[in-house]
Amino acid sequence: MTVTSEMVRELREKTGAGMMDCKKALIDANGNMDKAIVWLREKGLASASKKSGRITKEGLVSSYIHSNGKIGVLVEVNCETDFVARNEKFQNMVKDIAMHVAAMNPRFLSADEISEDVKKAELEIYRKQAAESGKPANVIEKMVEGRFKKFCDEFCLLTQPFVKKPEQTIQEYVKENISVLGENMSVRRFIRWQLGE
Repeated sequence: MTVTSEMVRELREKTGAGMMDCKKALIDANGNMDKAIVWLREKGLASASKKSGRITKEGLVSSYIHSNGKIGVLVEVNCETDFVARNEKFQNMVKDIAMHVAAMNPRFLSADEISEDVKKAELEIYRKQAAESGKPANVIEKMVEGRFKKFCDEFCLLTQPFVKKPEQTIQEYVKENISVLGENMSVRRFIRWQLGE
């Protein structure tokens, strides 16, 4: 099947991928648009980890105010270029992350940001709970590790299930956008206010 410039343009508009990548994807997918999108996503996701070392000095600060006006969020997401920062797909991702913060109330960006005091207190609680089970010490330590991981997944933004797509974490959502837009991106920080807190 012949791949036309119209097909390449359409695929570019849908994915934001480069022209040559779109052409290769369409050739590989024998002109099938859906298969070409999958091909690009697979290729992009594989290269997202390669992009993770690149510097993100541009980006966007976005706000979200919940409809009742009682919860407000500011979030900063960085990317490599102002070209991507102005891209509608990137801006929508930042807004989605701000909305997610309003809905899910994460306490930390990632497990690395949990202070030693909080970590120590949580581990102490889990050790006491696990000790009551009467299991051997090595099993207790595994239980404590498992409970702390669950705590991190619940309260760290990057490992929380994305509120709009719960089968995907926020970190996976960011990686998906890295693959589509072709630049490294990172959630740098956020703050959430709730009236009366």
